[in-house]
Amino acid sequence: MGRIAYVNGRYTPHAEAAVHIEDRGYQLADAVYEVWAVFDGKLADAEGHFARLSRSLGELRVPEPMSRAALTVVLREVLRRNRIRNGMVYLQVSRGVAPRDHAFPTAPVSPAVVVTAKAVDHAAAEAKAAKGVSVITTPENRWGRCDIKTVGLLPNVLAKQAAKERGAAEAWFVDEMGLVTEGASSNAWILDRDGVLRTRDTNANILRGVTRLTLLEVIREAGLTVSEKPFSPAEAVEAREAFITGAGSLVLPVVQVDGKPVGEGVPGPVAKRLRALYIQRAKNTAV
Repeated sequence: MGRIAYVNGRYTPHAEAAVHIEDRGYQLADAVYEVWAVFDGKLADAEGHFARLSRSLGELRVPEPMSRAALTVVLREVLRRNRIRNGMVYLQVSRGVAPRDHAFPTAPVSPAVVVTAKAVDHAAAEAKAAKGVSVITTPENRWGRCDIKTVGLLPNVLAKQAAKERGAAEAWFVDEMGLVTEGASSNAWILDRDGVLRTRDTNANILRGVTRLTLLEVIREAGLTVSEKPFSPAEAVEAREAFITGAGSLVLPVVQVDGKPVGEGVPGPVAKRLRALYIQRAKNTAV
C-alpha cells in the first residue's frame, strides 16, 4: 500500500497530494508545524505538542483549524492508513489560500491543513545512538521569534546542509556572546565537568522543545542536577558528555563538536541512561 496524506479534509495518495499555488504557507512561509514521535501507533508527548501548536497559531493569529479532538482523529487516521506503528507524524497549518499579499487576507479564509506520516527504523536509530553523532557550530542568523514553530526554516536548512557536507548530523547555532542557542532541528545539552546537565533556557531565542520539556521532568525524577544555563562550544568539548533532543532524535548522544571529541569521544552513560528513560516514559504516556 502506498503512503497516504491528509490535505484539507481529504485523504489522498501521497504522490498526488498538493496544496494551492496561493497557499500562504507555500508562498510566504505563513504557517506552523508540529511533529510527534509515534510509539506502537500512539502519539508521544501529545499534550506538549498540541499546546505548542496552539501557542504558535496564536502568535501568528491563525485560527485553530479544528478542535483538538478532531485533529487527534485525523492524526491517528493518517497513522492507521499508513499502517505505521513506530515513526513520526507531521502536521502543517497555514493561514490558508488567498491572493498573494504580505498583509493578512482581508476576507476571512480557512486555515490549510496537511498531515503526513512515515515509519522509523528503530533498530537503525538505536544503532546510531549507540555510536553517537557529530555536530558543527555556525553563527546564529535566524529571525527573532524562534519560539514559534514556523515553517520558515531556510537558515536551519543551510546549517543542516553545512553539517552534512562536513560529515556531521547536526549544526549548533552560536550567538553573538559565543554561546550555543540550539541545533538546527534539536535542543542542545551537555553534562559539564561538575556533573551538571545544562541546556539553554527558553527565554533565549530558541524553540520550546517538547522533548526537552519532558526530559527535564525525567532528569528531576532521576535525581540528577540540571541547570538552564548556556554553554559555549569550548565548554561542550570540555564536557563529560553532550547530546541533542527532539521528536526525531529523541535523546541522541553527541561525540564530536567541530571535529573535536567530547569526553572520551563515545556516548556517555548519562546520555544513554536518559535516552532509555525518555523512551520508556514516552511509550508509557503516549496516547
